[in-house]
Amino acid sequence: MQLQFWAMGSEGELVQRLLPEFVRRNPGVVVRVQQIPWSAAHEKLLTAYVAGTLPDVVQAGNTWIPELVAIGAIEPLDERLDTEGSRADFFPGILETNVIDDTVYGIPWYVDTRVLFYRKDLLTAAGVLQPPTTWAGWLDSMARVSHGSPSGRYAIFLPLNEWQLPAIFALQAGAEFLRDGDRYGNFRSAEFRRGFAFFIDLFRRGFAPFSGEAQIANVYQDFAAGFFTYYISGPWNLGEFRRRLPESLDQAWATAPLPAMDDLHDGVSTAGGASLALVRGTTRTDLAWKWIRFLTEPEQQVAFYALSGDLPSRRSAWDDPILRNDPRVGAFHRQLDHVRSTPRIPEWERIAALMTRYAEAAVRGEMSQEEALAALDSDTDAVLEKRRWLLDHRSVPGSRTVSGENR
Repeated sequence: MQLQFWAMGSEGELVQRLLPEFVRRNPGVVVRVQQIPWSAAHEKLLTAYVAGTLPDVVQAGNTWIPELVAIGAIEPLDERLDTEGSRADFFPGILETNVIDDTVYGIPWYVDTRVLFYRKDLLTAAGVLQPPTTWAGWLDSMARVSHGSPSGRYAIFLPLNEWQLPAIFALQAGAEFLRDGDRYGNFRSAEFRRGFAFFIDLFRRGFAPFSGEAQIANVYQDFAAGFFTYYISGPWNLGEFRRRLPESLDQAWATAPLPAMDDLHDGVSTAGGASLALVRGTTRTDLAWKWIRFLTEPEQQVAFYALSGDLPSRRSAWDDPILRNDPRVGAFHRQLDHVRSTPRIPEWERIAALMTRYAEAAVRGEMSQEEALAALDSDTDAVLEKRRWLLDHRSVPGSRTVSGENR
């Protein structure tokens, strides 16, 4: 029997090294893995759905799950997940990204979140002996690092082309990005304003560079040169920092969970990663589920981490010494208990792009904070116009209960 699996990027190549064990357990099975570049994956999935040529199992970015559910491309997996009994072993915030209308449609394969990368030596030289745990402590440490620094050096690097950064600060302030059953933007809420203002203020205080004042030409070289002390990034940079930073700095950098707004809140981060979904209509449903179960076994997750650096989605996999004994990886483990999902609707990626646009406009002074948030709300409402119409006329996947009924 043949099983077809589409995997994205380097994972499509590396996952093939796990095939011999799966075939050993399932004699006579052939798994055909098609490797698809991330840049083309989204369009290819949608095109294949229309043409009826999807494989049995697909890898999908977590933010794609709502769209695949909306078009009816993937199967619900609650019953199978509960029969296996592994639900509690997944990080709740990550599993939540796969839940639409209380139904699980994807199984987390590997996880992604963002933490602090920082220069321990530069903090120590500034009198900061531990990474900060609150915004107030973080601002104090950034002021200490910046004080007396040579011109052109900064406390933190915050790329303006990443929506995750302003989103993280808003989430830490308790913001909900959308309101009224995900029908309208909620970016002028008090919580979002507070997080957004904190993000903007890091540039206003001169802690972070922006175009026109300084350019970060190469993150790794400039981090090594001490042009900035803090950097918010994901697990993919663990390997990159190890490879690209000079050996002399091996003990000079570390990672830590993100600081919280204050002692009463958690230092939350975004919930990301990739999931495995079972394509609706496949005639090899049971075999496809075996493949998903195999790839998400703790043992296979550890093996795949060793191959790819992708962090396991199963809690029990983190007990393995290769993960447990690495303090830089440990920061991600602690952060994964404090992650939040972005809105689980098909339109989210378009809204995230708007967030990037207006955050940059506010940072550069092209718009005031109020103007930027008003425009972000207005444009988000326009993106959600079709959704509102559908919710008013019939139930749609990804809707939420409003006033006791699905609209």
